[in-house]
Amino acid sequence: MSIKIEEPIVDYGIASPEKEEAEAPAAVAEPEAGGYEAENVIQMHERLERPERLEGSTYKIATPLSEHAIYLTINDIVLNEGTRHEHRRPFEIFVNSKNMDHFQWIVALTRIISAVFRKGGDVTFLVEELHSVFDPRGGYFKKGGKYMPSLVAEIGEVIDQHLRKIGMIQEAGLDEHQKALVEAKRAEYEQRQGSGQEAAEEEEGDYPPGAELCNKCHTKAMVLMDGCMTCLACGESKCG
Repeated sequence: MSIKIEEPIVDYGIASPEKEEAEAPAAVAEPEAGGYEAENVIQMHERLERPERLEGSTYKIATPLSEHAIYLTINDIVLNEGTRHEHRRPFEIFVNSKNMDHFQWIVALTRIISAVFRKGGDVTFLVEELHSVFDPRGGYFKKGGKYMPSLVAEIGEVIDQHLRKIGMIQEAGLDEHQKALVEAKRAEYEQRQGSGQEAAEEEEGDYPPGAELCNKCHTKAMVLMDGCMTCLACGESKCG
C-alpha cells in the first residue's frame, strides 16, 4: 500500500517496536459496573452546588425549658446516585420554633453546623462537641429518663440519631448477651417490686420512678439489686 506525501519532510527516524509502544496513547480506563468511572467519584466539599431538591428529616425537641417545641430539620444530599459509590451525607440544618428567646444563637449555630456539613470529611465530631455543652442553670431529663445537660446537647443528640440513620455513625449498642442480661435484670426487678409498679412507670417514663442517673449512658435507670446499683438501660453495674 503506497502513501502519498503531500507536505515537505522536515525530519526522519528509524521506527522500532519499543518506540511505538512508548508513543502509543494511554489506555482509557474501562467504566465500572453501571457505566461509572472510578475517577469521577464525587466527594463532599464546600464548592459542591446545592441541588434543586434535597431529602430531609424533621425532628421534634420538646423540653421543660419552654412550652413551645423546637423542630430541627436536617437535609441530606445523595452523592453518586445510582452507582455503587452512592452515599448520603448531611448538607444543611434548620431550626424552627415559636419560642424566639434563643433565636440569635440557634441561627448562628445552625449556620456553622451547615458549613461544617458542606466542608465534607468526618463530621461526626460535632456530636461529641455538642454533647459536652452544659447549661450553667442545670440540665433536664427528656422522656425515657435520659439526662440532657443543655438544649445544645439535645441538638447534638438529634444529629447523632440522624447520622446513625444514614450510616455515618455505626450502632454501638448492646450485643445479644448484654440485651438478654438487661432484660433479665429488669424482669427480676419488676417482679420484686410488685404489680403496682407498672402504673407508676407509665407516669414517669420507661424505668422505675426511684431510679438514679447512670453515669455511663446518662439514663435515669440505675436501681439497687442484690446490694448493687445496676442500670436497666445499658447493664452497667457498680459491682462489675
